[in-house]
Amino acid sequence: MPDLSVTLNRLRLKNPILVASGTFGYAREMQAFVDFRKLGGIIPKTVTPHPRAGNPPPRTVETSSGMLNAIGLDNDGIETFITKHVDYLTSLGTAIIANIAGTNVDDFARMAERLTQCPGLAAVELNISCPNVSCGVDLAQNPDAAFAVVAAARKACDFPIIAKLTPNVTDIVSIARAVHAAGADAVSCVNTFQGMAIDWRRRKPILGNTIGGLSGPAIKPLALRCVWQVAKAVPIPIIGVGGIATIDDVMEFLVAGATAVQIGTANFYNPAGSGQLVDQLDKTLADLGVERVTDIVATLQDGRPFACQPAAANP
Repeated sequence: MPDLSVTLNRLRLKNPILVASGTFGYAREMQAFVDFRKLGGIIPKTVTPHPRAGNPPPRTVETSSGMLNAIGLDNDGIETFITKHVDYLTSLGTAIIANIAGTNVDDFARMAERLTQCPGLAAVELNISCPNVSCGVDLAQNPDAAFAVVAAARKACDFPIIAKLTPNVTDIVSIARAVHAAGADAVSCVNTFQGMAIDWRRRKPILGNTIGGLSGPAIKPLALRCVWQVAKAVPIPIIGVGGIATIDDVMEFLVAGATAVQIGTANFYNPAGSGQLVDQLDKTLADLGVERVTDIVATLQDGRPFACQPAAANP
Protein backbone atom coordinates (compact mmCIF):
# COMPACT_ATOMS: atom_id res chain seq x y z
CA MET A 1 0.00 0.00 0.00
CA PRO A 2 1.23 3.54 -0.67
CA ASP A 3 2.85 5.45 2.18
CA LEU A 4 0.45 8.33 2.93
CA SER A 5 2.51 9.90 5.72
CA VAL A 6 3.74 13.47 5.28
CA THR A 7 6.09 15.73 7.20
CA LEU A 8 5.72 19.48 7.52
CA ASN A 9 9.05 20.30 9.11
CA ARG A 10 8.55 19.19 12.75
CA LEU A 11 4.94 18.09 12.24
CA ARG A 12 4.43 14.51 11.06
CA LEU A 13 0.98 13.35 9.94
CA LYS A 14 -0.23 9.83 9.11
CA ASN A 15 -1.78 11.20 5.90
CA PRO A 16 -2.33 14.61 4.27
CA ILE A 17 -6.10 14.86 4.84
CA LEU A 18 -6.99 17.39 7.55
CA VAL A 19 -10.27 19.07 8.43
CA ALA A 20 -10.30 22.87 8.54
CA SER A 21 -10.94 25.01 11.57
CA GLY A 22 -14.47 26.34 11.87
CA THR A 23 -16.03 23.55 9.81
CA PHE A 24 -15.70 20.58 12.18
CA GLY A 25 -16.64 22.08 15.53
CA TYR A 26 -14.76 20.40 18.37
CA ALA A 27 -15.17 16.99 16.65
CA ARG A 28 -17.91 15.75 19.00
CA GLU A 29 -20.45 17.02 16.48
CA MET A 30 -18.98 14.77 13.78
CA GLN A 31 -18.36 11.52 15.64
CA ALA A 32 -21.38 9.81 14.06
CA PHE A 33 -19.98 10.38 10.57
CA VAL A 34 -16.18 10.06 10.67
CA ASP A 35 -13.66 7.57 12.02
CA PHE A 36 -11.31 10.19 13.41
CA ARG A 37 -8.41 7.72 13.47
CA LYS A 38 -8.38 7.68 9.66
CA LEU A 39 -7.72 11.41 9.36
CA GLY A 40 -4.33 13.03 9.15
CA GLY A 41 -5.49 15.56 11.70
CA ILE A 42 -8.26 17.71 13.09
CA ILE A 43 -8.15 21.48 13.47
CA PRO A 44 -10.95 22.49 15.87
CA LYS A 45 -12.64 25.87 15.67
CA THR A 46 -10.65 28.99 16.48
CA VAL A 47 -10.30 29.99 20.11
CA THR A 48 -9.54 33.48 21.40
CA PRO A 49 -8.14 34.78 24.70
CA HIS A 50 -11.63 35.49 26.05
CA PRO A 51 -15.14 34.32 25.10
CA ARG A 52 -16.64 35.93 22.00
CA ALA A 53 -20.31 36.12 21.08
CA GLY A 54 -19.50 36.44 17.39
CA ASN A 55 -21.28 38.59 14.82
CA PRO A 56 -25.00 39.36 14.67
CA PRO A 57 -27.15 37.11 12.44
CA PRO A 58 -27.60 36.29 9.66
CA ARG A 59 -24.16 34.68 9.70
CA THR A 60 -24.19 32.53 6.57
CA VAL A 61 -25.40 32.94 2.98
CA GLU A 62 -25.30 30.37 0.20
CA THR A 63 -23.79 31.65 -3.02
CA SER A 64 -23.17 30.22 -6.46
CA SER A 65 -20.78 27.29 -5.84
CA GLY A 66 -19.92 28.51 -2.38
CA MET A 67 -20.85 30.00 0.95
CA LEU A 68 -20.34 33.31 2.71
CA ASN A 69 -19.89 33.17 6.46
CA ALA A 70 -19.52 35.88 9.05
CA ILE A 71 -19.54 33.83 12.24
CA GLY A 72 -17.10 36.20 13.90
CA LEU A 73 -15.06 33.62 15.86
CA ASP A 74 -17.88 32.72 18.24
CA ASN A 75 -16.20 30.68 21.01
CA ASP A 76 -15.93 30.25 24.78
CA GLY A 77 -12.29 31.30 25.08
CA ILE A 78 -9.03 29.43 25.53
CA GLU A 79 -9.58 28.42 29.16
CA THR A 80 -12.81 26.60 28.32
CA PHE A 81 -11.11 25.04 25.30
CA ILE A 82 -8.38 23.64 27.52
CA THR A 83 -10.63 22.44 30.34
CA LYS A 84 -13.57 21.16 28.28
CA HIS A 85 -12.28 20.06 24.89
CA VAL A 86 -8.55 19.24 24.80
CA ASP A 87 -8.70 15.93 26.67
CA TYR A 88 -11.47 14.66 24.40
CA LEU A 89 -9.75 15.87 21.23
CA THR A 90 -6.38 14.37 22.09
CA SER A 91 -8.03 10.98 22.74
CA LEU A 92 -9.28 10.63 19.15
CA GLY A 93 -6.24 8.88 17.68
CA THR A 94 -5.16 11.60 15.27
CA ALA A 95 -3.13 14.81 15.31
CA ILE A 96 -4.90 17.75 16.94
CA ILE A 97 -3.81 21.19 15.77
CA ALA A 98 -5.13 24.02 17.96
CA ASN A 99 -6.20 27.17 16.12
CA ILE A 100 -5.84 30.49 17.94
CA ALA A 101 -6.61 34.13 17.17
CA GLY A 102 -5.96 37.39 19.01
CA THR A 103 -6.10 41.12 18.52
CA ASN A 104 -2.35 41.70 18.82
CA VAL A 105 1.02 40.01 19.05
CA ASP A 106 0.87 39.64 22.83
CA ASP A 107 -2.45 37.78 22.62
CA PHE A 108 -0.96 35.20 20.29
CA ALA A 109 2.15 34.79 22.43
CA ARG A 110 0.18 34.34 25.66
CA MET A 111 -2.18 31.81 24.08
CA ALA A 112 0.67 29.84 22.55
CA GLU A 113 2.39 29.73 25.93
CA ARG A 114 -0.85 28.65 27.62
CA LEU A 115 -1.18 25.74 25.20
CA THR A 116 2.19 24.38 26.33
CA GLN A 117 0.23 22.92 29.25
CA CYS A 118 -1.55 20.66 26.74
CA PRO A 119 1.23 18.27 25.68
CA GLY A 120 -1.12 16.07 23.66
CA LEU A 121 -1.50 18.71 20.96
CA ALA A 122 0.45 18.23 17.73
CA ALA A 123 0.78 21.83 16.55
CA VAL A 124 -0.69 25.32 16.67
CA GLU A 125 -2.26 27.11 13.70
CA LEU A 126 -2.24 30.90 13.95
CA ASN A 127 -5.42 32.43 12.56
CA ILE A 128 -4.04 35.77 11.43
CA SER A 129 -6.42 35.94 8.48
CA CYS A 130 -10.10 35.75 9.53
CA PRO A 131 -11.89 38.09 7.10
CA ASN A 132 -15.02 38.81 9.14
CA VAL A 133 -13.72 40.24 12.41
CA SER A 134 -11.91 43.47 13.12
CA CYS A 135 -8.97 41.61 14.65
CA GLY A 136 -6.65 39.23 12.87
CA VAL A 137 -7.12 39.97 9.20
CA ASP A 138 -4.79 42.95 9.16
CA LEU A 139 -2.00 40.94 10.78
CA ALA A 140 -1.69 38.68 7.73
CA GLN A 141 -1.95 41.55 5.29
CA ASN A 142 1.30 43.09 6.46
CA PRO A 143 4.62 41.18 6.31
CA ASP A 144 6.04 42.89 9.38
CA ALA A 145 2.94 42.18 11.49
CA ALA A 146 2.80 38.58 10.29
CA PHE A 147 6.49 38.14 11.12
CA ALA A 148 5.98 39.56 14.62
CA VAL A 149 3.07 37.23 15.44
CA VAL A 150 4.85 34.09 14.26
CA ALA A 151 8.11 35.02 15.95
CA ALA A 152 6.33 35.65 19.25
CA ALA A 153 4.41 32.38 19.09
CA ARG A 154 7.56 30.51 18.09
CA LYS A 155 9.34 31.89 21.16
CA ALA A 156 6.42 31.16 23.47
CA CYS A 157 5.96 27.46 22.73
CA ASP A 158 7.71 24.43 21.30
CA PHE A 159 4.82 23.21 19.16
CA PRO A 160 5.15 23.29 15.38
CA ILE A 161 3.69 26.59 14.18
CA ILE A 162 1.41 26.92 11.14
CA ALA A 163 0.52 30.40 9.86
CA LYS A 164 -2.86 30.63 8.15
CA LEU A 165 -2.51 33.12 5.32
CA THR A 166 -5.12 35.44 3.88
CA PRO A 167 -5.72 35.66 0.12
CA ASN A 168 -6.94 39.23 0.56
CA VAL A 169 -3.58 40.74 -0.32
CA THR A 170 -1.81 41.92 -3.44
CA ASP A 171 1.21 39.66 -2.93
CA ILE A 172 0.73 36.54 -0.81
CA VAL A 173 4.32 35.44 -1.47
CA SER A 174 5.70 38.36 0.56
CA ILE A 175 3.61 37.28 3.55
CA ALA A 176 4.72 33.67 3.17
CA ARG A 177 8.35 34.78 3.09
CA ALA A 178 7.84 36.81 6.26
CA VAL A 179 6.31 33.98 8.30
CA HIS A 180 8.96 31.56 7.02
CA ALA A 181 11.68 33.93 8.16
CA ALA A 182 9.95 34.20 11.56
CA GLY A 183 10.15 30.45 12.09
CA ALA A 184 6.82 29.05 10.89
CA ASP A 185 6.95 25.31 10.24
CA ALA A 186 4.26 25.53 7.54
CA VAL A 187 1.58 27.78 6.09
CA SER A 188 -2.10 27.12 5.47
CA CYS A 189 -2.94 28.57 2.11
CA VAL A 190 -5.59 30.06 2.16
CA ASN A 191 -8.33 31.43 4.38
CA THR A 192 -11.57 32.72 2.87
CA PHE A 193 -11.96 35.59 0.41
CA GLN A 194 -13.79 38.72 1.52
CA GLY A 195 -17.19 39.07 -0.09
CA MET A 196 -20.73 40.25 0.51
CA ALA A 197 -24.33 39.51 -0.43
CA ILE A 198 -27.02 42.16 -0.93
CA ASP A 199 -30.80 42.16 -0.77
CA TRP A 200 -31.32 44.81 -3.43
CA ARG A 201 -35.05 45.07 -2.76
CA ARG A 202 -34.45 46.17 0.82
CA ARG A 203 -31.21 47.98 -0.12
CA LYS A 204 -29.45 46.15 2.70
CA PRO A 205 -26.62 43.66 3.08
CA ILE A 206 -27.79 40.15 3.93
CA LEU A 207 -25.05 39.29 6.42
CA GLY A 208 -25.35 40.91 9.82
CA ASN A 209 -21.68 41.84 9.60
CA THR A 210 -22.05 43.11 5.98
CA ILE A 211 -18.77 41.45 4.95
CA GLY A 212 -18.10 37.72 5.14
CA GLY A 213 -15.64 35.11 3.98
CA LEU A 214 -16.30 33.23 0.75
CA SER A 215 -15.45 29.52 0.72
CA GLY A 216 -16.35 26.41 -1.25
CA PRO A 217 -15.78 25.31 -4.86
CA ALA A 218 -15.97 28.89 -6.13
CA ILE A 219 -12.58 29.76 -4.61
CA LYS A 220 -10.66 26.60 -5.58
CA PRO A 221 -8.96 28.07 -8.69
CA LEU A 222 -7.87 31.10 -6.66
CA ALA A 223 -6.58 28.98 -3.78
CA LEU A 224 -4.70 26.73 -6.20
CA ARG A 225 -3.01 29.78 -7.67
CA CYS A 226 -1.94 30.93 -4.21
CA VAL A 227 -0.51 27.51 -3.34
CA TRP A 228 1.40 27.33 -6.61
CA GLN A 229 2.84 30.84 -6.21
CA VAL A 230 3.99 30.21 -2.64
CA ALA A 231 5.44 26.80 -3.52
CA LYS A 232 7.45 28.34 -6.33
CA ALA A 233 8.90 31.09 -4.19
CA VAL A 234 9.22 29.94 -0.57
CA PRO A 235 10.87 26.75 0.83
CA ILE A 236 8.16 26.04 3.38
CA PRO A 237 5.59 23.21 3.50
CA ILE A 238 2.09 24.25 2.45
CA ILE A 239 -1.31 23.02 3.57
CA GLY A 240 -3.72 23.71 0.73
CA VAL A 241 -7.17 25.02 1.64
CA GLY A 242 -10.05 26.21 -0.52
CA GLY A 243 -12.92 24.38 -2.18
CA ILE A 244 -11.52 20.87 -1.72
CA ALA A 245 -14.25 18.23 -1.88
CA THR A 246 -13.17 15.44 -4.26
CA ILE A 247 -10.09 13.30 -4.77
CA ASP A 248 -9.34 15.26 -7.93
CA ASP A 249 -9.30 18.45 -5.83
CA VAL A 250 -6.87 16.84 -3.41
CA MET A 251 -4.57 15.67 -6.18
CA GLU A 252 -4.59 19.10 -7.85
CA PHE A 253 -3.44 20.81 -4.66
CA LEU A 254 -0.73 18.21 -4.04
CA VAL A 255 0.60 18.50 -7.58
CA ALA A 256 0.52 22.31 -7.29
CA GLY A 257 2.82 22.18 -4.27
CA ALA A 258 0.76 21.44 -1.14
CA THR A 259 2.08 18.73 1.18
CA ALA A 260 -1.29 18.39 2.94
CA VAL A 261 -4.82 19.72 2.49
CA GLN A 262 -7.70 20.86 4.67
CA ILE A 263 -11.34 19.99 3.97
CA GLY A 264 -13.61 22.88 4.92
CA THR A 265 -16.99 23.79 3.45
CA ALA A 266 -17.50 20.25 2.13
CA ASN A 267 -17.88 19.09 5.75
CA PHE A 268 -21.22 20.89 5.94
CA TYR A 269 -22.88 18.96 3.14
CA ASN A 270 -20.88 15.71 3.31
CA PRO A 271 -19.70 15.23 6.91
CA ALA A 272 -18.27 11.80 6.07
CA GLY A 273 -16.28 13.13 3.12
CA SER A 274 -12.91 13.64 4.80
CA GLY A 275 -12.65 9.98 5.77
CA GLN A 276 -13.76 8.93 2.30
CA LEU A 277 -10.99 11.03 0.77
CA VAL A 278 -8.35 9.13 2.73
CA ASP A 279 -9.54 5.86 1.19
CA GLN A 280 -9.74 7.43 -2.26
CA LEU A 281 -6.25 8.87 -1.98
CA ASP A 282 -4.88 5.45 -1.07
CA LYS A 283 -6.56 3.87 -4.10
CA THR A 284 -5.59 6.67 -6.49
CA LEU A 285 -1.92 6.44 -5.59
CA ALA A 286 -1.99 2.66 -5.84
CA ASP A 287 -3.58 2.89 -9.30
CA LEU A 288 -0.82 5.29 -10.34
CA GLY A 289 1.87 2.98 -9.00
CA VAL A 290 3.08 5.73 -6.65
CA GLU A 291 4.78 4.39 -3.52
CA ARG A 292 4.66 7.58 -1.43
CA VAL A 293 2.22 10.49 -1.53
CA THR A 294 5.17 12.86 -1.21
CA ASP A 295 6.37 11.72 -4.65
CA ILE A 296 3.58 13.69 -6.32
CA VAL A 297 3.93 16.91 -4.31
CA ALA A 298 4.96 19.91 -6.45
CA THR A 299 5.18 17.88 -9.66
CA LEU A 300 3.25 20.32 -11.83
CA GLN A 301 4.93 20.47 -15.24
CA ASP A 302 5.45 23.68 -17.20
CA GLY A 303 4.36 25.68 -14.20
CA ARG A 304 6.35 28.78 -15.01
CA PRO A 305 6.25 31.66 -12.52
CA PHE A 306 3.88 34.38 -13.66
CA ALA A 307 5.57 37.62 -14.69
CA CYS A 308 4.28 40.73 -16.38
CA GLN A 309 5.62 41.00 -19.91
CA PRO A 310 7.07 44.35 -21.01
CA ALA A 311 4.79 46.31 -23.24
CA ALA A 312 5.65 46.24 -26.91
CA ALA A 313 7.38 49.35 -28.18
CA ASN A 314 5.25 51.73 -30.19
CA PRO A 315 5.89 51.36 -33.91
